[in-house]
Order: sequence, then C-alpha cells, then structure tokens
Amino acid sequence: MSPAGAGVPPRDRSGRLGIGIVGAGRVGPVLGAALAGAGHAIVGISAISESSRERAEAMLPGAPILDVPVLIERSELVILAVPASELEALVAGLAATGAWQPGQLVMHTAAGFGTGILAPAMAAGGIPLAIHPAMDFTGTTVDLARLAGSYFAVTAPAPVQPIGQALVVEMGGEPIIVAEADRAAYAEAIATATSFSSAIVDQATSLLSSIGIDSPGLMLAPLVRSSVENALRRAH
Repeated sequence: MSPAGAGVPPRDRSGRLGIGIVGAGRVGPVLGAALAGAGHAIVGISAISESSRERAEAMLPGAPILDVPVLIERSELVILAVPASELEALVAGLAATGAWQPGQLVMHTAAGFGTGILAPAMAAGGIPLAIHPAMDFTGTTVDLARLAGSYFAVTAPAPVQPIGQALVVEMGGEPIIVAEADRAAYAEAIATATSFSSAIVDQATSLLSSIGIDSPGLMLAPLVRSSVENALRRAH
C-alpha cells in the first residue's frame, strides 16, 4: 500500500477497503457488518472466547477468525474495537513486533481517546482515525438499524478527516468532528448519558415491580421515551 497526497492511501478502483477487525465484542462485528454492507471486504476478525467467536460468526458469517498479526498484515483498514483499558498496550505491543504497515488506516473506537494513543502505529507509517459511535450496542443485528442516524465522533488529522467522515456515512451514521483535546469531555458526556439513563430506568422498574406491577419496562417505555425526547428538544 503506497501513500498518496498527504499520506492518505487511495482506495482501489472499486472503492473497497480490506478491513480487519481486532475484537469481537459488541461493537467491532456490528461496524464490520455495516461496512461490509457498504461494499467493503472483511479480511477477518480476531476472536478468542467462545462467545466472541459465536458473535463474529453471527454478524460476519464466513469471515475468517485470524490471529491479530496476520489480520493486520492483510488489512488496509484495521479497526481496534477493544476495551479502552487495553488499547494503549495493544497498539504499542504491535508496534514493537513491527506489525503496523506504512499507509495503513488504523482506527480505534474508544470514546475517551483521540489519535494520540495511536502514536506507535503512526510512527510506523500508519494513518490514524478515532471514530466512536454514540450508541449503546447490543452486539446483534438490531444495532445495524440503530446505526442509521446515529452520531459518530471523528477525530483525525485534517487531511484524513474526510476518510473518517466517509466511513461513518457508509455505516449510515452522522459524523461530527471532535478535537483531540475535547475527547475526554466527549467521553464524560457519553458515559453520563449512558449510565444515568440505565440507572434511572433500573430504579424505576424495580419500584414498580415491588408494588406488583407486571412488565414495568413496557409500562415505562412511552414515559421514558417522551421524557428523553422532550429533554433533547429543550437541548436543541
């Protein structure tokens, strides 16, 4: 893969990228399936546990399960969909073994980090992308429909931002550029919205269950949705 222009590799004539996914948790296979639906080729996915292998097979049927070094060697775009706590060591460890390739797109999905954490891959000629979908994933095909209209934070060097934005659009999402220095605040906002919403619903359903109301989740669903929609409308 040779770099072009400002270090950004051109896609081949078909517009397809060979994509390797590191991590078969709830996020990676879903993003892979969305990009495959947009015409890209899934080179493979890494999966260790039995549950992750089952998820990979369900979301990306027929995609090879590969070791991480082999996956990176064969991929034009590597998606690092691993827990944020594991990301720094993974990137640095792969750099130490000489796995990263010049001109290769390297994308992570952690909310709290920009592209700085990809510095070891960048030093080897990798092109960094930090793309986080602002969505609570189930790891199932339900998420593919939810991606449509969801917002994705994109952090990348200016020449690479159009590639990040294009990938988000191909997945059905809406890209929003978030500066490197703002990723921590962005991550805090995402974590607050996610944990607060979950805790409130859990507490309310528990109270209703305690007084004998069946299916409290169904009862609260219209109330919660309308309350959230009203709050979001006020935020606009």
